[in-house]
Amino acid sequence: MKKTFQLNKTLMAVVLASSSTMLLVPTISQAGVSANVGMVSNYVFRGVDQSDGKASASAGLDYENDSGIYVGTWVGGVDNGAASGAGKGLEYDFYAGWSGEVKGVSLGLGGTYFGYTEASFDQPYKEVNLSVGFAGVTLGYDKGVHELATETDYSHAYISYERNNFSATYAVYDANIDANNDAVNYLDLGYSIELAKGLDGSVNYIYSAPEDSANDPKTYLILGISKSFDVM
Repeated sequence: MKKTFQLNKTLMAVVLASSSTMLLVPTISQAGVSANVGMVSNYVFRGVDQSDGKASASAGLDYENDSGIYVGTWVGGVDNGAASGAGKGLEYDFYAGWSGEVKGVSLGLGGTYFGYTEASFDQPYKEVNLSVGFAGVTLGYDKGVHELATETDYSHAYISYERNNFSATYAVYDANIDANNDAVNYLDLGYSIELAKGLDGSVNYIYSAPEDSANDPKTYLILGISKSFDVM
C-alpha cells in the first residue's frame, strides 16, 4: 500500500490500509490465523490517492504467534485513472516482523513488499518498518526503496495517537530522499465503530499537502467497512 513518485500527475495514500493509519502490523487478539475483507469509498495511502477517487475492495490474511512474530498478505484494487484502462489492477503486499511490549512500551520491527499486477500503475517497493509507542502515542519510521529504472530511496515518518474509537496521524512522506520539495505532509483523522461482531465501520478525513507549491493540497472523506474473522 504505497504510491507512485509521479507527484505532478497523481499528487502522491492509507491505508490503514484501509485508508487511514495503516501501520501494517496485523491486529490479532491471540496467536493464530485471521482473515479480513473490506471496502473503502476511496483508497488513500500516505496522503496519496491510489484508486482515482473510486471505491476499492481488499482482502488480507495474517498469522501471529505468541512470541509476537507475524506474517501476512494483503490485496486491494488500484486505479491511476487512465482513460485507456491501463493502470487498473491489484496491489499485493507481503509483510513480516515482530511486535511486542516491554514495560508498557510497544515496539515493532518489520519489513514490507508492495507489488502490483499492472506495471503501468507502479513498480514494486520494499521497506523496513520501525515503531515505538506508549500511552496511545506511536512514533514510526519507514525506510524503503522504489524499483524505478534506478532504485530510489524514500522515507515515511509519522506520529499517531489513538483513544477509544478515535485516531489521529500526522506524517511526512518523502518520495525521493535526494530530491527537493517532493514530500507530502498529511493529517489523517479517523473514527471507527463496531457495527456487529467482527464487522467494523470507519470514517476518515485526510488533508494532504505537497511541499511543491505547484500542487494544491487535497482533502478526502473516506467511508469504510471491514469484516474480520479467525481462520484457525
